[in-house]
Amino acid sequence: MKLTSIALCLVTLLSFGCKNQSSGKTAIVEETIENGNQPMVSFTFDDGITADLAGYPFKEWNQMLLSHLEKEGLRATFFVTGQNKLDEKGQFLLKSWNDRGHQIANHTFSHPNFNADANTAQMFADQLLRTDSVISKFGNSSKLFRFPYLKEGKNRDKVDSIRNILAQNGYRNGYVTIDASDWYVNSRLIKKIKTNGVSNTQFDSFRDFYVQHILDRAAYYENLSYEINGRHIKHTLLLHHNLTSALFLGDLIEAFKAKGWQVVDSDRAFEDPVFGRIPSPDFAGESLIWSLAKQSGKYEDRLRYPAEDSRYEKEKMDQLDL
Repeated sequence: MKLTSIALCLVTLLSFGCKNQSSGKTAIVEETIENGNQPMVSFTFDDGITADLAGYPFKEWNQMLLSHLEKEGLRATFFVTGQNKLDEKGQFLLKSWNDRGHQIANHTFSHPNFNADANTAQMFADQLLRTDSVISKFGNSSKLFRFPYLKEGKNRDKVDSIRNILAQNGYRNGYVTIDASDWYVNSRLIKKIKTNGVSNTQFDSFRDFYVQHILDRAAYYENLSYEINGRHIKHTLLLHHNLTSALFLGDLIEAFKAKGWQVVDSDRAFEDPVFGRIPSPDFAGESLIWSLAKQSGKYEDRLRYPAEDSRYEKEKMDQLDL
């Protein structure tokens, strides 16, 4: 862009808001977007499977998923369980994500539900530290922790104890802001492939349902978040390390862009001030946005519990024969 064009664009920006006429975005326009003029989403993944899935070899489908992120130049955060990361496959998985610049974060050792009375705060400490010893060897390891099932404990004492353990070990909650049921779509897809075979599975129909489901939930949490925070936050979308992510993540990213969302790196998303808003222990669990809405007492007609679950998608998928 010539100097005069730049000057003109600056003047226009100050008075009316400059629309970039070139194929790329100017730094000014990028900063305007970054300051919150459109919804923003980042991608986070949970668990870390090392098995072949419905005929797709583990290393192949894992690479498919990573390729979608690489194509978009995106960095994600991978919240992994430690139990299946000790062997050769597990170490390969962690290295494959770490070497591509993605954060490796903590998702417990064996994925227990901390709303269960038997799973104590002391057990939590053991789970946290065992996986910390697995992931801390990697250069992109992160002191972010995500609760299995997004369950943080059913009573104030347990929540407070667990939060203290996190803080004492330099960890903070890797909150989800957009929750969904991709895991359920994934389970139905795998079942269909095993029943009908790859050639007779309606991949396009599964893709369309998956993408629309995630977009619907993203719109729900974005609208709720905007009312609570008065701005577009940098969202952290919960997806899983599974076959639907490997097959359809690229389609999902393009769909977000087509709907006017900006896709951002997850490490930048976790710097958003919203993640400093810690819900009261009485409202801990689920999505951060769900917890803040529940705590406010203003959105009871729009909240359900559990916030996301297979029961909400089953009838629709049955009707579509998915």
